[in-house]
Amino acid sequence: MSAGRLIGVGVGPGDPGHLTINALRALQEADRVFVPATESSRGAHGRAEAVVALHVPEDRIERLFFSMRSGSARPAQWDDAGKRIAAVTGGGGTAAFATLGDPNVYSTFTYVAATVRNLAPNVEVSTIPGITAMQDLAARSGTVLAEGSESVTLVAYTVGASDLLRDVLLRDGTVVVYKGGPHLPELLDAIREAGRLGATIYGEDLGLDGEQIDAASTRGGNAPYMSTVIVPARRTGRRGAKL
Repeated sequence: MSAGRLIGVGVGPGDPGHLTINALRALQEADRVFVPATESSRGAHGRAEAVVALHVPEDRIERLFFSMRSGSARPAQWDDAGKRIAAVTGGGGTAAFATLGDPNVYSTFTYVAATVRNLAPNVEVSTIPGITAMQDLAARSGTVLAEGSESVTLVAYTVGASDLLRDVLLRDGTVVVYKGGPHLPELLDAIREAGRLGATIYGEDLGLDGEQIDAASTRGGNAPYMSTVIVPARRTGRRGAKL
């Protein structure tokens, strides 16, 4: 019997129109589509599920609940999710795990896939890339992420990341910050100290009804966990101007 397949499918940051053709095909052909959910989304579609539900029958969609906070509960949740997925792949079936953005960028999929591999070493694991939040925010705000020899640095602003961010901001390249919403004032202070707040862009709920895209200098107070901040590269003249 075949060992089955597990496919991590990136569905984009939330706008259903950003689902790629390859992602759509994988979701529709899978025997079971697993979607991440949180306690706060019980009884309602989470962001990834909202995209999936437009194309996959409800009886083929299964929720996997995860905590948004780091802690001892998360490994147990990854293990439970892995066991449920392995029940599909172990019988030779194909399981798809839908994830916001891209499955290889800060995604729960990588942890779950490791559990599935431990349970079923012969399972075939693959991923389908998705549009990321930084790409979507750049497009919606007309911000050039990089050109020429410029660098782009992606930072997850979690506990203890402030020193790393300050070091990165000393360079001239573009800096993108994920997960910084709960610490937004502190995050913006670091950008201000680097003299780069004026050009910085803030975005949340991209492509959804509550979408907000603002100059970061206008923001105050904390923000949602899944927010995105882009600090454009330092540039001179007309090069790299906003689109």
